[in-house]
Parts: sequence; C-alpha cells; structure tokens
Amino acid sequence: MADLVPLSTLVLDRLRALGVDTARVLRGAGIVPSRLAPGRTMLTTHEYFAFWRALGDVAPARDVALRLAAEAEPHQLNVAQLAALHAPSYGEALARLARYKRLVCAEVMTIDERRDEVRLTFEWIHADEPLPPLLTEGVFAAAVELGRRGSGARVVPRRVELSRRRADEPLLRRHFGCAVIFDAALDQLVLDPADLARPFHMQNEDVCALLLPALDAALDAQPAARSLVDDVRAALRRRLSGQQVSVDKLAADLRLSPRTLQRRLVELGTSYQALLDEVRRETARRLLAATDLDPGEIAFLLGFAELNSFTRAFRGWEGTTPLRWREAGAR
Repeated sequence: MADLVPLSTLVLDRLRALGVDTARVLRGAGIVPSRLAPGRTMLTTHEYFAFWRALGDVAPARDVALRLAAEAEPHQLNVAQLAALHAPSYGEALARLARYKRLVCAEVMTIDERRDEVRLTFEWIHADEPLPPLLTEGVFAAAVELGRRGSGARVVPRRVELSRRRADEPLLRRHFGCAVIFDAALDQLVLDPADLARPFHMQNEDVCALLLPALDAALDAQPAARSLVDDVRAALRRRLSGQQVSVDKLAADLRLSPRTLQRRLVELGTSYQALLDEVRRETARRLLAATDLDPGEIAFLLGFAELNSFTRAFRGWEGTTPLRWREAGAR
C-alpha cells in the first residue's frame, strides 16, 4: 500500500472557518505552500502526522478534530465514508468503512466483535511514530458520527480508550457521552453490540449500485496490501492488553492452525517469538513515552509474568532500564 495520505482543500477550508490559521499549521508541519494542489495534496504518513501535531499546537480550541468529524456535510465525505453512510445498518456501515478505507489512505480498520462488546482499532501501515492525539480523536469521532447520522439516534460508545496521558477529559466525555480511559494499552473505540443492528435511514440503492462496484474494482486493482507478518504484528498489538499471548490464541485470531502459522512465518524469514519481541519492544517504548503507566503496569500489559522479566528484556532491547529510558526521553 503506497504511503500516500490525501489532505483535502475542503479540510483546510473548514479549518479556516473554525478559526485555524492554516498557513501557520502548514509551516509548523514543514509543508511549503507550493506543495498544495487543487482538490487535494498527497502527503506521506510522516507529513500527515506532522500536520495534525501542528494543528494541535495552533488550533484556538481543543475540539477542532471533534467538530471536523461531527459537522462534515455529505459532499465533504470521502468515498469510504459515503459508501458506509448508505449502508442498511450501523454494523454494515462499519464493515464498509473498514473494507474501503485503504482506498483513501494507508490505514487499516479492524472490527473485533466479542460477545459483550465491539472494539474498533485503526492502524496506520507506514507509521513509525505515535499517532497525534487530535487525529485519533477525529477518527473515533467520525466512526461515532457515522452511526449517529445514519441511524438518526445518539449512538453512545461503551468507552473510549486512549494510549496517552490524561488531557481534555471533560471535553471528550461530553462529545462521546461515555467514559474515557487514559494510559490504555492501545487506542480503541468500544461499542455496544446492540448498536450494530441500528437501521440506517439514508440508504440509497441507486447510489450503492453505482458506487460499490466501482470501489470493489478499485480494490481488486490494488496490489496486496499486507503480508502475514503485518497481520501477525497487528493481532499482537491488539492482544497486548494484560493477556497472556500465545501462538494458539494468535493463530485462532488469524483463522490458521498454530502449526501452519509457525511454518508460514519461518518461510517468510521470521518467527512468532521474534515478532512478539518486536511488538513488545515497540509497545513498551510507546507506553513509556506517551503514558504515565509505571513499569510494573507496562510489564502486565505486555504479558510478562513479572517486572524483573520485563526489565531484563527491556535492558536487552535498549541497554538501560525502562525508568532511565523514560527519564532520558523527558530531558
């Protein structure tokens, strides 16, 4: 999947209407005006993240991402959102959003349906840095607004989980109408399964008859977006939340037998343990940098049996202890 993310002129226009100095945002992100093109400008993931970080520094109000999501007009939606809005139900709308999102940018949406809750996660394929907080809030708000607009009801999530330090909690609680959990293992939007059955009232069969075949053809024309290694990494990130991760559980997530999973990983030049270590290291660094979780809590989330085991592993990865690594990054 190409590392291309569109920045629409409509978004810039809407930000200006919200009182944002977009020229200052672009300067802060290191995007020169000559890069801007009519309609939309294609950025790398790194540039797109820089734009959202700069927006967080410049925006006159902290609700700017929430308002972008909640106040978008139909003509301002991308093709994935438009296809979702014309679905027969909220559940089908989320499935369409997840299916067609990669036509818009290198982002993968996962819907994890469990007996008592539904968890939505969003993974940026080319990201090698933490997601900007405003971007995460905007993506979650757009998913909730889809349900509210399509059903005509005030869809309220079970909770919002954010893998960052506590900030703007009253604002987020008012917008989403639910508990907001900070210092989480990963960013998750958690929904009530009953909400997925909510019927949508905007379904237009003529629009779907024209739009969906074209989107499916575009998907078929794309090269394979992910490898098994990518899928294993993503599944491990979702599993690292205080559970003991095993190859059996991971294989079940991927609908493979443990033996087949291990064999195919060896064929790809890696192993389950190597990928587990890689994801644990990446997650440990992210949680130490972005949250106030202490090393013992991080060890639990990563599935280590005890703090000493985590400390030994971290020293092998970084050459220092978790606390010293955090202190060095804060200086």
